[in-house]
This record gives sequence, C-alpha cells and structure tokens, in this order.
Amino acid sequence: MQNPKMDEIKTILEEAHTIAVVGLSDKPNRTSYQVAEFLVNAGYHVIPVNPRVDEVFGVHAVDSISEIKEKVDIINVFRRSDYLSELAHDVLDFHAPVFWSQLGVYDENVKDELENAGKTVIMDRCIKVDYATLLNV
Repeated sequence: MQNPKMDEIKTILEEAHTIAVVGLSDKPNRTSYQVAEFLVNAGYHVIPVNPRVDEVFGVHAVDSISEIKEKVDIINVFRRSDYLSELAHDVLDFHAPVFWSQLGVYDENVKDELENAGKTVIMDRCIKVDYATLLNV
C-alpha cells in the first residue's frame, strides 16, 4: 500500500483546520481520545463521530459523517479495517478531501475507491505521530 510522500502529509497537516474523528471515545484511557486530545491541543477543531457518545472535549458528537454540517479537512478513522468499506460510502458523499485511517487500519479496495473519487488517502499511519515528527513538536 502506497501512502502520499511525507512532504505531502506535512502540507496536509499544516493546512488542515477541522478533523472529524470517527470512532472517537469519550474515555481518556482510549487511544482515540488521547490522539484527538493531542490534535485539539495542537489547535485543530475536532468533531467527534460516534453514535455511542454525547460529546467529547465539549463538542457535541454526531452519529455519522453525513450529519456533519461544517467543512472538514481530514476524516480520521479509529475503527477496524472491516468497517472501512461501509465508511467509504459516507466519505464519497462528503466533501472532506483527506481520508486517514490509524495504525493497523487499512483496506486496499477502499483506498483505490476513494482515490479514484479524488480523495487523498492515508492508511495505517498515526496522525499524532506524523504531526509530532513532521511539525517538530
């Protein structure tokens, strides 16, 4: 699987303002919470996407990507790989240019489908690690 080059990932992180985090937990011991908290502290507006939580970091959670009413720069996914195909259909109908799945989460068919629709796809990478590495935090 081929991800964008690191300089392109750096530009994506520098230019993004809003990140929708699919599968964001409201439990501080969960990785999704810790990564999203890092993103909030880095200055991003994070939108929680999880039907099982009401809010995270004081932001009302939405049940699905289709419920988001504002511009999103990155959709960051904390779901298992077998959910990516289902998510891809929501992403294709949404105007976020970047789809990013966390470490261990990937599906080559979904990657091809989203890229063919003009999305930038990053899979099997941690957004927190890449931010810290590329933006020298």
